[in-house]
Amino acid sequence: MISDTLATVLYHGYEGTQGWTGFPNEGTWIIFAVILVPIYVMLVAWFVGTPRNTTTGLLGVTYLVGIATTMWVSMLVLTIIIGLVFYGGIPEPFGDPGL
Repeated sequence: MISDTLATVLYHGYEGTQGWTGFPNEGTWIIFAVILVPIYVMLVAWFVGTPRNTTTGLLGVTYLVGIATTMWVSMLVLTIIIGLVFYGGIPEPFGDPGL
């Protein structure tokens, strides 16, 4: 009873993704297929364009991987902190299931 009321208040009648926790939904395809197209073009241009400088291209790829890794790791740390502060435990991949 209370869980149904909370679900109505929190989710406004929208259902969950039935076990897939959000990754293969429409937003993912929009981000990887549309929004990141300029990044893909830039990466290809670094290695097939003229003048071609492989060292500079690899340096650029290293920077992009470093920035992306920093963002993912910082969001993981933030998720763990939010789980500890607001939910009383570490989220499921690191803690007990069901918290």
